[in-house]
Amino acid sequence: MVRFHISNMTCGGCAKGVTATLREAAAEAPLRFDLERRIVEVDAADAEAQRLAQVLAAAGWKAERVAT
Repeated sequence: MVRFHISNMTCGGCAKGVTATLREAAAEAPLRFDLERRIVEVDAADAEAQRLAQVLAAAGWKAERVAT
């Protein structure tokens, strides 16, 4: 499980954008969102965290990995 705080994810529309971005890197990984806390959890290995962070950043999402 990899968890990111995305400071500029503020609504359901943003969550859809984050989903689309993450689908580029982890097409089948289950995602869970906590919009109130601006958290997305990706069911992926820790080894994937760096790549996921890079994909999010390239798309303009301000993502910071947080402990699970």
